[in-house]
Amino acid sequence: MKKILLSGSTLTLLAIALPALAFSPAGEDISYSVNGEDFQGYFITGGNNAKGSVLIVHDWDGLDDYERKRADMLAEQGYDAFAVDLYGAGNRPQAVDDKRAATNRLYQDRERMRALTLGGLAQAREQGAAEQTVIMGYCFGGAVALEIARSGEVDNIASYASFHGGLTTPEGQDYSSKTAPIFIAHGGADSSVSLEDVATLVEKLETTGIIYEVGIYSGAPHAFSVFGSDAYHERADQRSWAAFNAWLDERL
Repeated sequence: MKKILLSGSTLTLLAIALPALAFSPAGEDISYSVNGEDFQGYFITGGNNAKGSVLIVHDWDGLDDYERKRADMLAEQGYDAFAVDLYGAGNRPQAVDDKRAATNRLYQDRERMRALTLGGLAQAREQGAAEQTVIMGYCFGGAVALEIARSGEVDNIASYASFHGGLTTPEGQDYSSKTAPIFIAHGGADSSVSLEDVATLVEKLETTGIIYEVGIYSGAPHAFSVFGSDAYHERADQRSWAAFNAWLDERL
């Protein structure tokens, strides 16, 4: 099986499409613009005394009910949550080739990837999200979260988190000792992102002196947290979500 390269081709090829979730979102879709382009995110508040905020970066499908559901779950725990849109309003690719093209456009233009992510963060704060923020993502979104971690371009970031995301470091990039702590949830049976990739990242973070936590869940494949998909692994999902909530309690 081919490993993830800078294009993210293998990661996107193996990501699992999410069936429609049977739930009613408690938050609201938010229309906003970045550099003159229209986007549609999703915001929900954790209440008047929110502990902090979480910016959620979507998988290769684009923002859908999976990210909305995760945002609602975070709000129930007392966090403001904003699911960012990196594809553009109305652009929710369905065909594999379209999903691959959408992610590859951003893998090949990382300046745009960063600008759109930080544009979503600015919109979250405009909506009233707490300033102290964790940036997290799923699959492609996990790779985006680590891209922002390496960039060092934003203030008030308490942590970065990746769930079954791409972990490789592009040539010419690296982590700074000033990078906020990093949380990684990885499936032990992930055939897209290898355990070698995990070990390489850990070595980088250890050498740089960054605080990190890595959870590896036995038997869990790539995209193990995606409700209703063939890849869903209940034990790994529940344990990684509990670990992430404990991490949030510590960081926010």
